[in-house]
Amino acid sequence: MSALRAAVIGVGYLGRFHAQKYAALTDVELVGVADVNREAAERVAAEVGCAAYADYRELLDRIDVVSIVVPTRLHFAVAREFLAAGRHVLVEKPITETVDEADELIAVARQQGVLLQVGHLERFNPAIVALNGELHKPMFIESYRLTPFRGRGTDVNVVLDLMIHDIDIILNMVQSELVAVHASGVPVLSHEVDIANARLEFASGCVANVTASRVSRDAMRKVRVFQSDGYFSIDYQKRRIAVCRKGGDGMALPGLPGITMKEKGFAESDALRDEIAAFVAAVRTGTSPVVAGEDGRRALAVALQISSCLGGILPG
Repeated sequence: MSALRAAVIGVGYLGRFHAQKYAALTDVELVGVADVNREAAERVAAEVGCAAYADYRELLDRIDVVSIVVPTRLHFAVAREFLAAGRHVLVEKPITETVDEADELIAVARQQGVLLQVGHLERFNPAIVALNGELHKPMFIESYRLTPFRGRGTDVNVVLDLMIHDIDIILNMVQSELVAVHASGVPVLSHEVDIANARLEFASGCVANVTASRVSRDAMRKVRVFQSDGYFSIDYQKRRIAVCRKGGDGMALPGLPGITMKEKGFAESDALRDEIAAFVAAVRTGTSPVVAGEDGRRALAVALQISSCLGGILPG
């Protein structure tokens, strides 16, 4: 089996890690990395053993798959060129700045018969993967994604920077039409909103309460899901899941007759490696990616709804 030729466009903080993961895959040849900062490109290229480019267009005809890890405002233009050239694209989240741009990327990928995957990393967290087949009709979800201020990602608000991860997870869990959004948020250390809360109401009756902050003292990444037959608590950071159910063979909970609990922890994993490996596998097998362009578009549309009604209400 011949190696897939890969490239990474944008080798800042996250792009460097993309390059490292491709370089470590045995069935992939990392052809090059590109960045407008030539020194950064050369530094990462030397680290992973590939060529460095200042102009990503030089790679259009030299590769099969590419990661786009440039600032959000450039996602559309760069990804579109590679898709139009018949290259399979993994673009970091959010997929684009606007829904119309996302629609065009999806259309170009379809026309060219290539894959478009979006970098919603939490889909590859083992605690989230463990929920597959467990959720049937969630009725209430609460999630918290809190981080200290790092100065990265401030070209967009905290909804598009951090909350969009949880939006994608929640939409994938609920699988129902969004009918209303309530939201509030404030800027603290940047010119964009740095802490925000949103209440999402779905046609199924499910309600999700979502909080994201990039100005918190301590980090927290948790989600709790309630449905008629159980309660699930997921800690992304600690890679742990607790499941409480009526009946079952778990540990009995004092004061809660008939309710049992099971807890499970997962070994430390590399979600970015798993994401890129899944992308490469989907390209090889011609199967749909775990997070397709349509998933990224859906998460973006909801994130933009939240952003547009911070402090107010907007119909779904």
